[in-house]
Amino acid sequence: MNFSATKTILVTGGLGYIGSHTVVMLLEQGFSVVIVDNLSNSQAFIEERIREVADGTLQVYIEDVTNEKALEAIFQKHDIAGVLHFAAHKAVGESMQKPLEYYHNNISGLISLLACMKKYEVDNIIFSSSCTVYGEAEQLPINEQAPFQEAASVYGRTKQIAEHILHDFANACSKKIVSLRYFNPVGAHPSARLGELPGGIPDNLVPYITQTAAGVREYLFVFGNDYPTRDGTAIRDYIYIMDLADAHVLALQRLLSLNFEDFQSPEIYNLGTGRGYTVLEVISAFEKASGTELPYKFAPKREGDVTAAYADNKKAKEELGWQANTSLEYALSTAWKWEQAYRSEQSGS
Repeated sequence: MNFSATKTILVTGGLGYIGSHTVVMLLEQGFSVVIVDNLSNSQAFIEERIREVADGTLQVYIEDVTNEKALEAIFQKHDIAGVLHFAAHKAVGESMQKPLEYYHNNISGLISLLACMKKYEVDNIIFSSSCTVYGEAEQLPINEQAPFQEAASVYGRTKQIAEHILHDFANACSKKIVSLRYFNPVGAHPSARLGELPGGIPDNLVPYITQTAAGVREYLFVFGNDYPTRDGTAIRDYIYIMDLADAHVLALQRLLSLNFEDFQSPEIYNLGTGRGYTVLEVISAFEKASGTELPYKFAPKREGDVTAAYADNKKAKEELGWQANTSLEYALSTAWKWEQAYRSEQSGS
C-alpha cells in the first residue's frame, strides 16, 4: 500500500544532521515534505543539497518551534498528515553548562508543536528521542523495558521529560506517537553531499575524528581512559545515518497504516546495531577505513557521559521490520568522504 501518495509530512529540524538525511528518504518514498528549522545547528545551504540528491515536493520555513504563532501559520497552510520532530539542542556537555536553554528549547518547542497538532487535528508524530533516557543502564544490551535511571545530563533529562509529556498527550488526545530512542548516529549520505556539520568544536566523536584527520583540529581528545571497559574508554553503539533514516520511514508507514485503536501509543523503539564499540576501537576502524593515522590524546572524563550504552534492537526488527545492516567501517568511510568534500569546497580547491 502506498501511504506516501499526497501525504505531507512536517519535519522540524529538517536541515540538521538526522533530519536532512531522513527528508531525503521521505522524498524518495514519495512524501511531500515541509521543513521547519531555525538554523541554530544547521546551515541554509543544506536545502539545496537535499534538492540535489532527491526529487520531490519540498517547502522550507526558517522558523523556531518555540514560536507557536509561526507554527500555527504553517499548520494552517499545509494539510499535514504527520510530524517528525527532530528540532532540539543535543550536546550532552553543553547541556550541563546551559540548562535553561536546553529546557526552554527542548520542552517548550515540543509543547508548542503538540498544541498545534491538537488544534489542527494532526494525529501522528515521530519523536526523536535518545538512549540517554536510560542513564547509566543496569543491564546491557538495553531494551525498551529498561527503567529510566537518573539522567546523566540535562540533555538526557529533557528527553525523559519529553517522553512523559508525549505519553500524557497520547492518552488525553488519542494521538498516535512513536518515540525512537537513538544510540549514536554516524556517517554521511553516500553522495557525500550531506553529512554531520556541527558548529564549533564537535561534541560527538565521529565529526571530531574527521575534523582531526582533515587538519582542522590538532588532536582528537579521548575523554576518559579509566572506564571499567575492555580498553578503558567509553562504549557506544554507532548506527549508520541512512539506516536510522530508514527506520523513520518504516515507523511513519506504521503510523499511517494503523488506527488508534490498533496502536499502543506511544510506541517506543531502540535504534542501534546491538553492538558496542569503545572509543579506541572507533579510532582504529576509522584509520582502517580512511588509511589515515589519527593523532589523539587522553583527557579527563566529561560530566554527563555514561560508561557504556548499546541497544537491544529486537523490537524494531519484529514490529517495524527494520535492522541496521551497515558496518561501522563503511559508515566511517562515508563520514570521511563528506568531510573531505566539504573542506575542499570551503577552500575552493
